Amino acid sequence: MIIDAHAHLLTPSSVFAIRTVLQASNGQYPKEWYRNRWMKEGEVEKAAAECIAIMDKVGTDIQLLSPRPFTLWHSHKVAKDVAIWIGLQNDLIHETVQLHPTRFRGVAGLPQVSGQPIEIVFPELERCVNELGFVGALVNPDPDEGGGKSPRLSDPYWHPLWEKCIELQIPVHIHSAGCCGRETYDEHFATEESLAVTALVHSDVFQRYPDLKVMISHGGGSIPYQIGRWRSHWFLEQSARKPHIAQYFRDLSAAGWAGAPLPPPPPDLTTFDDALRRLYFDTDVHAKESIELLLKVVGTDNCLFGTERPGSGGGIDLATGRPMDDFKYTIDRIDSLTDEDRAKLYEHNARKIFPRLKV
Repeated sequence: MIIDAHAHLLTPSSVFAIRTVLQASNGQYPKEWYRNRWMKEGEVEKAAAECIAIMDKVGTDIQLLSPRPFTLWHSHKVAKDVAIWIGLQNDLIHETVQLHPTRFRGVAGLPQVSGQPIEIVFPELERCVNELGFVGALVNPDPDEGGGKSPRLSDPYWHPLWEKCIELQIPVHIHSAGCCGRETYDEHFATEESLAVTALVHSDVFQRYPDLKVMISHGGGSIPYQIGRWRSHWFLEQSARKPHIAQYFRDLSAAGWAGAPLPPPPPDLTTFDDALRRLYFDTDVHAKESIELLLKVVGTDNCLFGTERPGSGGGIDLATGRPMDDFKYTIDRIDSLTDEDRAKLYEHNARKIFPRLKV
């Protein structure tokens, strides 16, 4: 079975008109009014059929759908507008799952609002999981969307959300959203997901919440490519905190330069790679070389097949003539992978971190 752990709702175009009316009316009406007034009958069915056609063409059995991240509107200042807007999209995902229960599952978009406590998302998250049967939560690490006011994921601000996700037995899917800064949202994705990794692994989050499961989008941003820098920084940080580790590295340098046997490491010395393996990563990086590097750095046990398809990676690879986000085609042609490795990527790892995923 091929489970796509990172996919988004193919959103009917009329839904975007609703956001305009919603903002203009300042959330005057209930969610159902906007839906019934502005959406045409059959739009959800048509969008779902288009998505299934794409899935069938590339061999995907089931997708975990969340709202399109760049549309989430988390920097909008009116919390009730955001709640209506995100709730509507979650409803459309639920309808899509109901139409095709063997092909889709839902991952909840959260009505995060910059400057508001994270607890404001709990009613919608609980509705999605307990009433609609969703299997995960999509979390924007930068709800200020480029404005510079979002707390890092290591901040206690997020602790109530980690506790709630553990209580509900769902993983967190970290995915940046829109951007009002000097970056495009595509550029912002890679930046924020890199920051998410370093914030989490340099914090006590997993000591506090050992049962928390976190998947980072887009292969962890720049982390695999910059792994040497972060390994070096990790050791420098430990040396600054623990004098005996600083001495160990001085001894290591002296022995290495002299050609002498290297001293054994202290038992409390950990590596950045050890910390990195508390996280999971999708394969949505659009190049065979990048996927190979990701798998080499974090291992097949910590990667999940994810395409974000339909998404922004559908450009054509001139070497193959196929879309760049046809990742099954790419992964099937990585010679270093065994059949067991591919089974982990395509199915088993998703089942492991999404315990509510019953397919």
